[in-house]
Amino acid sequence: MMCVAMYLCGACRQGGGSETSDAVANDSLVCPHYATGYQVKDSAGVRLVDVGKDGHFALVSSDDANVPDGYTKVRVPIKGTICMTALQLSNFTILDAHDVVKGVTGTKNLFNKDILERVKDGRIVKIGMEGNFDNELVLAANPDVIFISPSKRGGYDAIKETGITLVPHLGYKELDPLGQAEWVKFVGMFIGKEKEAYDIFAGIERRYNTLKSLTQKVERRPVVTSGEMHYGTWHAVGGKNYLAQIFRDAGADYVIDDEETSGEDLEFEKMYSLSANADYWRILNSYPGDFSYEALKASEPRNELFKAFKERKVIYCNMKQTPYYEIAPVEPDLLLKDFVAIFHPELVEEDYQPTFYHLLK
Repeated sequence: MMCVAMYLCGACRQGGGSETSDAVANDSLVCPHYATGYQVKDSAGVRLVDVGKDGHFALVSSDDANVPDGYTKVRVPIKGTICMTALQLSNFTILDAHDVVKGVTGTKNLFNKDILERVKDGRIVKIGMEGNFDNELVLAANPDVIFISPSKRGGYDAIKETGITLVPHLGYKELDPLGQAEWVKFVGMFIGKEKEAYDIFAGIERRYNTLKSLTQKVERRPVVTSGEMHYGTWHAVGGKNYLAQIFRDAGADYVIDDEETSGEDLEFEKMYSLSANADYWRILNSYPGDFSYEALKASEPRNELFKAFKERKVIYCNMKQTPYYEIAPVEPDLLLKDFVAIFHPELVEEDYQPTFYHLLK
């Protein structure tokens, strides 16, 4: 299995030789097994990283390295970067690499004390939100590369004028929870922490799959719905979405079983027809204060019609009180355990304390 994985990364050598170069060993650490948004291969000692369809980077340790046509040279390890999303930032946090982060878009709903302190004392600059970046601040941060999320709100045409290399970080597109978390290995390649990233992910993978194996043996799989009404519509994630996979891995079935990933906005009546008898109802929001069943009913009186509302089985996380997007993307094992503790409490320790989600009181 390992040899197959290494070969896909361009690191396995044919012919049964005894070649054991550092490049081979390192590629075995960074090769993705779950993530589909990037690939790694070796070409004449140069690490080539392909991101999506259009991102092609050659990671080199010296400026005189020969880089194939079509690849952008990046000298690694990089000393500074700008993070555009909490997901990207979570990779640097778990790798204990805040020193490399020189800029962020903002600090709204950010909990990490170290990042907040660095912003306060100027070690990290706020460059503005997507679509309204301040290029002077971008240049002042002096990053080697900028990690971007291409299909977000945009605004990257202006930032291209700085001449700084833009590196797509597509972790948010991954449909497998472990695939999203595996982007920590992607970041590890750029900052010289391949071994640390490998070890961190290996632990996440082991804990996640161990718990998942237990839930696949349960006799009853509850049905769960997700989301709530906002501005007249209910955004329902698709059946192949990251969240739907988490539900399945936690031993439950999501109310939508289609091939969609991002999902669609539905009217209340449609969502009610799908979810009226769901056993559980998952909600993630930024309610100002303590969320309650009363607040849920006040936001939409018909919410009290759902079985999960009547039986007090709403699963809730408040992003104003929990660093959800700073932790969950890179530690899906914690997220999975929260759901397992609710769906199948017999599978976790009796005194388990949730990290993100709990049953609403």
